[in-house]
Amino acid sequence: MSSLLQPTIKAPLDPDFLPAVLFNRRYVEAVRSSRLAVPLVLGLERECGLVSRFETVVCSNGDPETLRYVERIVKFLLWSRGGWKLHVGGPNVIGEHIRKTYSVHGPRKFDCQMMEVAYSNKFVVVQTTANKVPAAKDRQLAAGGHLKGCRIGFDLGASDYKVSAVIDGEVVFTEETPWDPKNQTNPEYHYLHISAALHRAAACMPRVDAIGGSSAGIIVDNEIRVASLLRAIPRKLFPAAAAVFKRIQTEWNVPLVVMNDGDVTALAGALSLQQKGMLGVAMGSSEAAGFMDKKGRILGWLNELAFAPIDYNPKAVEDEWSGDIGGGALYFSQQAVNKLLPAAKIKVPENMGLPERLVEVQTLMAAGDERAAKIYETIGVYLGYTIPHYADFYDFAHMLILGRVTTGIGGDIVLTKAREVLDLEFPKIATDIAIHVPDEKTRRVGQAVAAASLPKAGK
Repeated sequence: MSSLLQPTIKAPLDPDFLPAVLFNRRYVEAVRSSRLAVPLVLGLERECGLVSRFETVVCSNGDPETLRYVERIVKFLLWSRGGWKLHVGGPNVIGEHIRKTYSVHGPRKFDCQMMEVAYSNKFVVVQTTANKVPAAKDRQLAAGGHLKGCRIGFDLGASDYKVSAVIDGEVVFTEETPWDPKNQTNPEYHYLHISAALHRAAACMPRVDAIGGSSAGIIVDNEIRVASLLRAIPRKLFPAAAAVFKRIQTEWNVPLVVMNDGDVTALAGALSLQQKGMLGVAMGSSEAAGFMDKKGRILGWLNELAFAPIDYNPKAVEDEWSGDIGGGALYFSQQAVNKLLPAAKIKVPENMGLPERLVEVQTLMAAGDERAAKIYETIGVYLGYTIPHYADFYDFAHMLILGRVTTGIGGDIVLTKAREVLDLEFPKIATDIAIHVPDEKTRRVGQAVAAASLPKAGK
């Protein structure tokens, strides 16, 4: 099957890129035509007994290709949907492999630990049969869209944060400020930056009726459970850092809602396009994603696609945090741009930060530098092969692409290349899914404005 896995359109700076969608779909096709096909049902249980399911077919003998297929599917499901208990309904050989792999002593130790932190439960794998996997039960919340009154919205990224003041849906103030939260050991750094930004926005309105926020990381009940923004905070100070939003709500005494930045991306797309069935992807310091189903509901999935695998090349660059390869952050973010610099033969100072490296590439792109263009073409190929991969896990009709990597001429190249891949390799997806980009201003601050609409408040 390996000869069938090569993409028709090669990534210019990453010729060994092996799209997950090609491997997965061709594996399933091969299995369905064999005599060894058996059903496999994966169930992920998370907070409050919520369960998501994924159904497929596998070879019953548990050959290496099957184990690779299932392991990568499990990884994608963990970070797209989330969960602390994994039900593996299928052959015992597969369940045992997943149990050993996804354990505190296995190669996916990082993933297990992150799920335990996110859901406050020990991560477990339950081996069972396909017909005994629990039924699906998803949270179905209609979120956002509240525009009346005087509102503040903020969006916290790893390299900058944005704040907007909104009166009855009209933006009266917006600001973008650089910061360096991931290297700060004192949680007061985070609090003081956010608080000062809120006060600057509030000065532009007669009152503040509600505050909504968008933040990188896993947010549960207005608390940060996992976030790269707080990576340097000592464990003993983490509770104070995690409760920063509740501290702010107490001080301002107005309704406050903070959601994962990916979900707010999806909300921003739904509001701007007046459409449902939205997958939003923001290419900033990392990859953020969010999902609104075709009924306009937020299902409560994790949607941390920065860690979800999209490249099955065994020699892909390793993510420094998770220790795994092929995750979305290294393909759809400033990290992706940085990864491709050597192949593009663009040299930058070793001590230059990722945001500045992106600016350097954008400057070269604006000057017509072909090396910079190759970086964006490569990201475009990544995107073209990943949209159908996402479509195998999410049922969406619209995709919103935004974030710093998508600004300027380079962003246009990314989208043009992605559409080229879709038209050639996945014509049905090209027809069924509309790709949208906001205008230049909305690309950079749209999440802050959408976040302002989260709380139910306003006069």
